[in-house]
Amino acid sequence: MKYATYTADDQTFYGAVTDDGMIALNADFPQWPTLLDVVQAGGFAALEEAAKAKRVTHTDFEFEMVLPNAPRILCVGVNFPDRNAEYKDGSEQPKYMSLFPRFASGFTGHNRPLIRPPENETLDYEGEVAIVIGKTGRRISQADAYDHISAITLCNEGTIRDWVRHAKFNVTQGKNWDNSGAIGPWLVPFTNASQLDDARIITRVNGEVRQDDVLSRMMHPIRREIEYISTFMTLQPGDIIVTGTPTGSGARLDPPQYLKPGDVVEVEVNGIGTLRNTVEDERL
Repeated sequence: MKYATYTADDQTFYGAVTDDGMIALNADFPQWPTLLDVVQAGGFAALEEAAKAKRVTHTDFEFEMVLPNAPRILCVGVNFPDRNAEYKDGSEQPKYMSLFPRFASGFTGHNRPLIRPPENETLDYEGEVAIVIGKTGRRISQADAYDHISAITLCNEGTIRDWVRHAKFNVTQGKNWDNSGAIGPWLVPFTNASQLDDARIITRVNGEVRQDDVLSRMMHPIRREIEYISTFMTLQPGDIIVTGTPTGSGARLDPPQYLKPGDVVEVEVNGIGTLRNTVEDERL
């Protein structure tokens, strides 16, 4: 079963996703007012049981960023072999992973527009798998890493490319423009290692495949990401790790092909689904 945050009738809900619509569940669990609270309480089994007894409550709705109150979002950069080669700087495979923070305000939901700001037109796409931590841990071993994952979802880690070059040691300002990326459409509870080990990422722009790779080729696999990150910070339920994007982003094409209003970007991963977004200019 899949779970999403959505709005309907000017109200925000979370619930189970079905082919016919949404089953609102938040009223059944007042102790868990948001989907983040469900993750922190380990409540997916309770949601699944409740959904079995209910009918669809909403057929007219809009998806929100799946965890709009996510406390911390960490992104892993340059994590596929060909992606490192795209930089054409002659560097070897890095010993340590690149990390940077993103904030929930930079993300929108499924079927919502990514917003291109007037200050710069180099809005780019990055299709990725995101994991949601469900169990507190510090100095987590790779052998135990998957035990700390609650759910998985998709991310289009939209980036204003020119702004990541504004400083020497960080990319934060190019990665956090309001509604420049998306996370969703929903959370899929993580129950089996194959959900990540056998996952394939495909990113399309206007139907054209731009990115196509498998997570098993990551330079820093997800088990290693959890091990490394939990060495310097205690991972908490609700933390999101965006795990890395394959080669083929618009900035690395020749010539570069950045997103423009009217474009449609789709990030698809087997076993999770498809995250779809259009592109619009910011309305001033």
